[in-house]
Amino acid sequence: MIRSRESRETNYRTCYLFNPGLMAYADALLWQRSLVNERIHRPSLDDVLILLEHPPVYTLGQGSNVEFLKFDLNQSKLDVHRVERGGEVTYHCPGQVVGYPILNLQYYRKDLHWYLRQLEEVLILVLAVYGLSGYRLVGFTGVWLEGRKVAAIGIKVSRWITMHGFALNVCPDLSGFEHIIPCGISDKPVSSLAEWIPGITCEEVSRHIARCFAEVFGVELIPSRLDV
Repeated sequence: MIRSRESRETNYRTCYLFNPGLMAYADALLWQRSLVNERIHRPSLDDVLILLEHPPVYTLGQGSNVEFLKFDLNQSKLDVHRVERGGEVTYHCPGQVVGYPILNLQYYRKDLHWYLRQLEEVLILVLAVYGLSGYRLVGFTGVWLEGRKVAAIGIKVSRWITMHGFALNVCPDLSGFEHIIPCGISDKPVSSLAEWIPGITCEEVSRHIARCFAEVFGVELIPSRLDV
């Protein structure tokens, strides 16, 4: 059981933590939509945090510009999904920890800008565990490290229930990013934590993400197992 100091001293919400490992993007998307739909109809349900990895896949936000793709969307055999999140095109692959918080913001703060900054804060705290100074850039969403983007964020909120979330590059093969202009930002390169911390793994980073998430959002995380 993971419980932050703040949550022990104040009222805190229960948040179930799932670590299913490698999961197809389409399956994770259906899972998220199911969780959101349940909470729209039953707002009292507990929150959920999913931390996983995906096989190679490209996703585009609902308003993404296909000009940021460096391949023909109609002819490519690459796995591509256009989904309901905000933001531009991004890439997921093994070696990247993807986080999907399913939170009812009515129990936190009904403010999307606040929520985005909280997600960034979680990842900045994770980097600080390794002595790395992650930071925000004014006008952008995500986390940067020495001029390179290491984490992307894109969310969707329905009736104050969140879905989608963040992706932190831990130790991925970054070559997949060469097929896109990541997040539509052409002048800021993408990197991963492995550049600074050789040998780093998603498993250890996921543990730090869970702890920092509990601290920032003031929740009690209860490790859970997905029954399939």
